[in-house]
Amino acid sequence: MKKIVLFASGNGSNVENIIQFFKNNTTVSIVGIFCNNPHAKVLERAENHKIKTTIFNKNELNGNLVLDKLKQLQPDLIVLAGFLLKFPENIIKEFPKKTINIHPALLPKYGGKGMYGMHVHQAVLDNKEKETGITIHYVNEHYDEGEFIFQKSTNIENCKSPEEIAAKVHELEHQFFPTVIEKLLTNS
Repeated sequence: MKKIVLFASGNGSNVENIIQFFKNNTTVSIVGIFCNNPHAKVLERAENHKIKTTIFNKNELNGNLVLDKLKQLQPDLIVLAGFLLKFPENIIKEFPKKTINIHPALLPKYGGKGMYGMHVHQAVLDNKEKETGITIHYVNEHYDEGEFIFQKSTNIENCKSPEEIAAKVHELEHQFFPTVIEKLLTNS
């Protein structure tokens, strides 16, 4: 059985999508959802699916509490799905090439500290880009600089707002994130 741990900070639509994708898969189990926001909707989603959650603060993330819990779970893959804090080096070193993130743009453009969610989509709109997309990448010690696993683009020439861009990017996230996860687990 391959084990996934999900990290999220907010609404959790990607988490929900991943849960639904693997719901009837007998070889993959989502063994935990870790969240740094005690008021995040993702916690309600986890409860609805009876998935164990761990809520932590920044100090606990950067200390050993989260690392120790992950060591107990021994995940095959750690998936950052809308997780907004910088991922600590101690976890990356303990689980090398086992932590991935999805970014709502075509990296290396529009990555780095502070570039998440609507900040990314607004920057893409302000720069009059003709396309944007998603990048799924391994996590390293720098924001959005890990090795790319997968990219997919979408045309946004007709988009007039960051919300319209976000909707197109979400479609790509929901379509491709679970299948990339499945492929990584199959090949590990």
